[in-house]
Amino acid sequence: MKPYRPPRIAPSEITSERDYFDRRRVLGALGLAAIGLAGAARHASAATPPAAAPRVTRNPRYAAKESPNSWDDITSYNNFYEFGLDKGDPKENAQDFRTRPWSVEVTGECEAPGKYTLEDILKPHALEERVYRFRCVEAWSMVVPWMGFPLADLLARFKPTSRAKYVEFTTLLDPRQMPGQRRAVLEWPYVEGLRMDEAMHPLSFMVVGLYGRWLPNQNGAPLRLVVPWKYGFKGIKSIVRIRYTERQPRSSWNIAAPDEYGFYANVNPAVDHPRWSQAKERRLGGSLFGARIDTLPFNGYAEDVASLYRNMDLRRYF
Repeated sequence: MKPYRPPRIAPSEITSERDYFDRRRVLGALGLAAIGLAGAARHASAATPPAAAPRVTRNPRYAAKESPNSWDDITSYNNFYEFGLDKGDPKENAQDFRTRPWSVEVTGECEAPGKYTLEDILKPHALEERVYRFRCVEAWSMVVPWMGFPLADLLARFKPTSRAKYVEFTTLLDPRQMPGQRRAVLEWPYVEGLRMDEAMHPLSFMVVGLYGRWLPNQNGAPLRLVVPWKYGFKGIKSIVRIRYTERQPRSSWNIAAPDEYGFYANVNPAVDHPRWSQAKERRLGGSLFGARIDTLPFNGYAEDVASLYRNMDLRRYF
């Protein structure tokens, strides 16, 4: 397959370092934490950015050339059906969502199953920043500076056995906190999965923040998945369970609409959704706001991941 590379963007279009890091706000947030206002911050408006995370370094190997979307773009336009169906619902309805304490249950075909606190999950991993293109199955897109660590590093810690052919992820089930789960929009809790070689690929990223801050609730706090060559619905949010399995998981959208959403969900402009074309996408925010641009095979990451699907019919295995 011929590799596809994203077009270069003029230097004038790249967000300035001063605006990007916004050091005054970072230091201000740290000052608030130091004087013991963390409890009050939990009840702040959803528009208040989360506290600054440890300063991380951008990984140049994984840095899209396009200018990142703004904080407001990324945190105000979300699909997170657990908090509502409209794009603005998650920001409005997730502001009191409690992400501490948090734990993740690890089960299935592995040698180190158990229940791990969020602190257990994070402690061994050095955080880094990766700027990835994000393509929604609904044909809109963003560019996001995620903060996290390689998914492969996490999965290897639990020592999957030779029988682990797939890995399944599950979102928290809590209708009291997640009002969208009170409606039968999907079969709750939300479940997604990857083939093991996809999960262990260097691009697969476990995300805990963006723009140098801990992940906002509406973006999947405290722990979400980003697989940049796949449509966004594969990026499961608020993860509470990881299961290694020999059989392909039954993921939520495949159950809800099997004729519309396939298990692999690789970005493919040559395969339309039954209700719309995937050949182009609408870029949100920035200098390209509203522009219809060409969608790239595998979202522009074909050179890295196309070999995972050699000899597969990508029309059949959408």
